[in-house]
Amino acid sequence: MPERRRLAALACALAVDMFGSGLFLPVSLLYFTEVADLPLSTAGLLLSAAAIASLPVPMIVGHVAHRFRSLDRVVLAQVMQGAAFLLYGWQHTAAGVLAVATLASIGQRLFWSSFFAVLAGLAAPGEDRRTTDRRFAVAGMIQMAATGVGTLLGGLVVVYGWYEPVIYLNAASFLLSAVLLLLVPRDRRAPAVAVPAGGYRAMLRDRPYLLLIAVNTIFALCSVFVGVAVPVYLVDGLPAPDWLVGPLLAATTVLLASGQALAVRLVRPLSRSRGLALSGGLWVIWALIFAAAVRVPSGILVAYLLAGMVFFAAADLIHAPLSNALSAAAAPPGQRDRYLAVYQYCFAFAGILAPGFFTVLYARGPAVPWLALAAVAAAGTVGMHLLDRPLTAREKSAADVGG
Repeated sequence: MPERRRLAALACALAVDMFGSGLFLPVSLLYFTEVADLPLSTAGLLLSAAAIASLPVPMIVGHVAHRFRSLDRVVLAQVMQGAAFLLYGWQHTAAGVLAVATLASIGQRLFWSSFFAVLAGLAAPGEDRRTTDRRFAVAGMIQMAATGVGTLLGGLVVVYGWYEPVIYLNAASFLLSAVLLLLVPRDRRAPAVAVPAGGYRAMLRDRPYLLLIAVNTIFALCSVFVGVAVPVYLVDGLPAPDWLVGPLLAATTVLLASGQALAVRLVRPLSRSRGLALSGGLWVIWALIFAAAVRVPSGILVAYLLAGMVFFAAADLIHAPLSNALSAAAAPPGQRDRYLAVYQYCFAFAGILAPGFFTVLYARGPAVPWLALAAVAAAGTVGMHLLDRPLTAREKSAADVGG
């Protein structure tokens, strides 16, 4: 029963957080240009600098994870982000925006470096893999659904120019999420204060886990590539109607918000690493389909692109829950929080790499980024196949110890 109460409170906190973040997403740059009166190029550089400044956070979290409960770190992250968005309303200089954006970015990194450790900590000793995977799938579905609803409402904000209210609503969502997290029942046991044996040196010698991080960085690049590349490709690279961008991404969001539990059930006969290899193969197909779109007749292009996005959605549906579950299962029990914090660099690096990867290659031809992505995803798929034996053995060993 306490585990169900924890999961319910976590689900509510995550939904509130993601709704506010989704609401802010469509106006993230427009706010700084329309309200803070900063040039678009300056605003973009400031946000990029803030993101880079927050890169050390997962390493720091991993270093102190054994001293502070992961749930307490998540609460702190929400308070930091809520405070940052409250402060945004008073920032009209580049220096002020940079300071506040850095605070928000640090809070965001702290959240994602700690949240999955909270989810992993809900598992009972010897818990069945299906239960663990389903828990991560439910969290992913809540994240996508709440973000999608927020983004749709954020689109209306852009139409009516209600930028400042969105800032304060987003701040309120973070602070409300923190309050909900305070209602999550705590483990009565005090967190251990002894430094886990080996520290980062042990992690650097853990080649299977390091390779898992490298492969998942590739898969995370595939996941975020859709938001970076698809709008530009459809508008500038193909004879596709401009109105297609919104429905295409919206339909994908609906699939991702509703299908993760089903995807986990369908790939259950596979090991987690083989399931992730399958998602890599699906991303290869998706990238090749989009690369070939430049030669598709305009009369069937819309249907062709919609069919192609099914492969992206299928890949992401499998990847989202399994990657987080595998990263938790493959980490040594005594250092799980540390490993999961560092694992978040997959998504940080992917977010930094994606815009440059796309724009540099796009200058060489509209299909070039997609062909390059297919090649990279194929390498990741091979890498995940190579990891199947060591990671599956590690999962079974951990299950035997837990049981």
